[in-house]
Amino acid sequence: MGASYVVDVIAGDGIGKEVAPAAMRCIDAVARDEGFTIRWRERDWSSERYLADGRMMPEDGLEQLADGDAIFLGAVGTPEVPDHVTLWGLLIPIRRAFLQYINLRPVRLLPGIVSPLRDAQSLDVVLVRENVEGEYSEIGGRAYRGLPQEMATQQALFTRAGVERTARYAAELAQTRSGSLVSATKSNGIIHSMPFWDEVVSETVARYPGLRLESVLIDALAARAVLKPGTLDVVVASNLFGDILSDLVAALAGSIGVAPSANLNPSREHPSMFEPVHGSAPDIAGRGIANPVGQMWAGAMMLDHLGEAKAGRRLTAAFESALADGVRTRDLGGTATTADFTDAVLNRLRRA
Repeated sequence: MGASYVVDVIAGDGIGKEVAPAAMRCIDAVARDEGFTIRWRERDWSSERYLADGRMMPEDGLEQLADGDAIFLGAVGTPEVPDHVTLWGLLIPIRRAFLQYINLRPVRLLPGIVSPLRDAQSLDVVLVRENVEGEYSEIGGRAYRGLPQEMATQQALFTRAGVERTARYAAELAQTRSGSLVSATKSNGIIHSMPFWDEVVSETVARYPGLRLESVLIDALAARAVLKPGTLDVVVASNLFGDILSDLVAALAGSIGVAPSANLNPSREHPSMFEPVHGSAPDIAGRGIANPVGQMWAGAMMLDHLGEAKAGRRLTAAFESALADGVRTRDLGGTATTADFTDAVLNRLRRA
C-alpha cells in the first residue's frame, strides 16, 4: 500500500474553480500510476463566501488546515470585493500562520509557447521571494480621513532572521544550479531597509564557498531580465520586488497563465501552499477556456514537495508534451478549451 497525503483544496474564485479541478484530475491519474493517493479536502473559501457571511474563511480556518500535508489554491478575487480584502482575508493569513516564508517561482520557456523575447530560449530563472515580511507589513495606518490633510503611512519590516533564512534558501538552491545568485535591491534610494538587506544577504552567502553573488538594483534588474535573460539563474528578492519581478519574467516566458508558485515552509512544521501565479480572471471565468498549465505546474511542484518527485516529473512532461504538440488554450494562441487541454495531458499520462 502506497503513501497517502491529505491536501486541502481552495479553488476560490473565477477560473480557480475551473483550473483547480482540471489539475486535480491529472494529479489523481499520476498518483494511481505511481501507487500513492491524495485525499482532497475541498474548502469553499472564496469571495462568494465573504459576500455571504463577511469572511473569506471560517474563524477556525487555519486550524482546519493545520493537519494537512499541503494546500492547493486556485485563485481568489472578484470585482465585487476589494483585492486587499481577499488577500488579507485568506492568502496572507495562511502564509504567515504557517511560516511559508519562501515563495518559489520557476520560470522558463515551455515547448510550443512563443515569447515576446528574441532570446527566450535562454530564459530559465528561479525567483526566491521573501514571503511574510518586507514591504507587505501590517504596520501603518491612515489619519484625517476625508480631510484635505488626509494621510497614509506604510512601514516596511525587515528582520535579520527573515532576510537570512531567505538568502540561505536561495544560496542552497543556487548551489544545485549554476552557482550564481543575483540579489534584487534598491539601496541607492531606500536608505535603511535595502542596505540592511544587502548586508545580511552578503553575510549569509559568504558562508557558501564558491557561490557568486551579484547585487543588482531592481530597475536595472528588470531591464536586464528583458535584454539579457540568460544572465539570470537564481534571483533572491524582498516581498514586493519579488512579486513584481516574477510577474515580469513570467510574461517574458509567453504567458502569466503558465507560471506556478510555491509558498514553502522549508522546515515542514506546517503545510506549504501551491498555486498558479495568475489571478481569478473574471473576464473569462465560466467560459471553459482558462489555461490550466500554471495550476498543473504548481501541482507538480506540490508532488515534488511531498516526496513524489517522479510523479511531479511525469506530470510536467505530460503538459509539456501537449504544448509541444500544439494543444494550446486561447491565451497561447490556440483553440483548446480547459477540458481539451486536460484530456490531452491525461492521454499522455496514460500512454506513458
